[in-house]
Amino acid sequence: MYRIRVAACCCLLLTFCCWCVPASAQFGSIKDAAKKAAKKKVETNSEDQNSNTSNSNTNSANAPSQPTEGAASDSNSAAAPANAPQQYKVYQNYDFVPGDKIVFEDDFTSDQDGEFPAHWKLDAGQGVVNKVQGQPALALTEGNYARVSPRITPAHYLSDSFTIEMDYYAAPDAYKLGVSMHKGDEDRNIWFGPEVSTEGLEHDLNGTYPGDAEAFQGKWHHIAMIMKNNQVKCYEDQTRVLVVPDFGGFVPESFTIEGIGSQEAPLVFRNIRVALGGGMNLIETLNKEGKIVSHGINFDVNSATIKPESMGTINAIAKLMKENPQVKLEIGGHTDSTGDAAKNISLSQQRADAVENLLVSQGVDASRLTAKGYGATKPVSSNDTFEGKAANRRVEFVKL
Repeated sequence: MYRIRVAACCCLLLTFCCWCVPASAQFGSIKDAAKKAAKKKVETNSEDQNSNTSNSNTNSANAPSQPTEGAASDSNSAAAPANAPQQYKVYQNYDFVPGDKIVFEDDFTSDQDGEFPAHWKLDAGQGVVNKVQGQPALALTEGNYARVSPRITPAHYLSDSFTIEMDYYAAPDAYKLGVSMHKGDEDRNIWFGPEVSTEGLEHDLNGTYPGDAEAFQGKWHHIAMIMKNNQVKCYEDQTRVLVVPDFGGFVPESFTIEGIGSQEAPLVFRNIRVALGGGMNLIETLNKEGKIVSHGINFDVNSATIKPESMGTINAIAKLMKENPQVKLEIGGHTDSTGDAAKNISLSQQRADAVENLLVSQGVDASRLTAKGYGATKPVSSNDTFEGKAANRRVEFVKL
């Protein structure tokens, strides 16, 4: 019997060897009471998820398994625009619009496979960059809690209005992924999984992703949250899963990603972006600034295929134009300076064209739109910094 158990354990470890990192001492529970309560809550929610089969919404869509990158992001090869009407259709009511000032963005492409990522701090547990379906992601593989924080300067970088979004792989049997927001010694948590829930509020709330827990697991999901006017909205794929109307006056200063990770059931995420602002008044911004700068339109790597989660921004622009028939816009695609300049111009033009085509498919008159690819010729920030390059990758809607 002992030999059978040893063999079974070895097979299990080999099955999940792509998550493994050099072993170190197992971390114990986080000492403070809030974290102990969170652990208990996550474990309880995990048990509940196994029996949650009440919602059978058939519009649930899997997040794409292909690589993603920022709006008009740099590339060394251009591909023709391609649309996925059915995917866009399920996002027709999606209203998440990210903030307009990026403070952090990371897709882990600059990190070595098997290493800890350069733009993050390991606060507890273990984590490692691994290829998942051919693309890099950060896996929290050990710790209770495993916890990582982005290297952002200054240390207090959030405000009363911000957005956080990322792609999250729901590994089978994994615990939920936590976004823990901090102000001094105080924490407030949002947990993402088959159920999205809060922790640390006077009255904690939860909402359920369409479909059961089994349908949620084993897939990539795009998760996002926006805080504005003391209200928090949380999204998974095309669904606004939870609205917190009163966040108790808590204004976070920073955040961490955390949860109970293991090699068998790691917490895995990629393509994370943090921005200030969010849910801007588009017509007011357009009239005041003469343009709308968007970091919310994302494309597949090396192509002009628009990611479905971009539909929050696309829907908002289409609504603006329908309500203001006198408005005409130039759609400008912009990149950072990485790669061949001519190819960046070509790709940014294709991406601007793809945005124009999608707006036309939403009912906007094509005569009111023009598309122009600028490549890296009009930077808004330094291309010498990590954050600057992220700011330069954008789509601009300029009033004509």
